[in-house]
Amino acid sequence: MANRASPATFSVIGADVALTGDLVAKADLHIDGAVTGDVTCTALVQGESSTITGAIRAESVRLAGTIEGPVDAAQVVVLKTATLRGDVRYDALTIEQGAHVEGHFARRDGTGSPTLIPQG
Repeated sequence: MANRASPATFSVIGADVALTGDLVAKADLHIDGAVTGDVTCTALVQGESSTITGAIRAESVRLAGTIEGPVDAAQVVVLKTATLRGDVRYDALTIEQGAHVEGHFARRDGTGSPTLIPQG
């Protein structure tokens, strides 16, 4: 049936996988490996041993590994095992005690547009 909604999908990038290039998925992703490139998906769960070097754009992200690049998501959770170096745009933000974060954090205005942050 062509009009039937497809079931939610979940894809895993294993710990033994190193991917270079942008990753775009209409699915939830669990990344345990290394990604060098931008990641765009519905929901992202990052494993502790994972590294992502590039921009992340998703509805929700749960970060536990190393991230080098900007994050843009409605819901952002940075776990205590995470090291995040990059600017973050969010609607809801949780940072566990012990997480290493470097960058600017800006709340989105609910329309997906960035809020203005005074410079200087």
